[in-house]
Amino acid sequence: MKNDNDKEQTIDWAILHYDKWQLYVARTEKGLCYVGSPGQTYEELKFMMQKRFPNANLVENEKALNPYLKELQEYFEGTRQTFSLPADIKGTPFQQEIWAALNQIPYGQTCSYSDIAQIIQRPAAVRAVGTAIGANPILITVPCHRVIRKNGAITGYRGGTEMKRYLLQLEAQSDRKKSIRL
Repeated sequence: MKNDNDKEQTIDWAILHYDKWQLYVARTEKGLCYVGSPGQTYEELKFMMQKRFPNANLVENEKALNPYLKELQEYFEGTRQTFSLPADIKGTPFQQEIWAALNQIPYGQTCSYSDIAQIIQRPAAVRAVGTAIGANPILITVPCHRVIRKNGAITGYRGGTEMKRYLLQLEAQSDRKKSIRL
């Protein structure tokens, strides 16, 4: 019996241009499957897609990605705090559990790797948690940037620490603006 990874499928992709960054964004028929890192090449996108969707054909299709690009743009502009469009992310059951926990971190807040390990009731799995967070294929929409070290240090992020710092500052500023308006 064939599974989803065996069937041939099309993955649409486009580039999100924001400020000084260009991010590859991709989707399957089921939803968003990839948000890339700044400075990434098409070859890196292709490699990542082949790992998760071995029989996929990549097709540049900005029209198909427009709803996703719009939500990401709104996030970067500070007018969106949650994402409403479907996602299609593939990972191990453990990775899926970690990514679900990441989605529970409220906008504008952070938690530590050990906090995530506690949430999933595996307090000794801090390193495995970090590895699963690093494997998150859809940056920003699954908010792995909200995870920092217990001591408050900003560490590893597939998008780079500069981007992670930027996202945390964006959320802190948007959250302050919201509370000032109340």
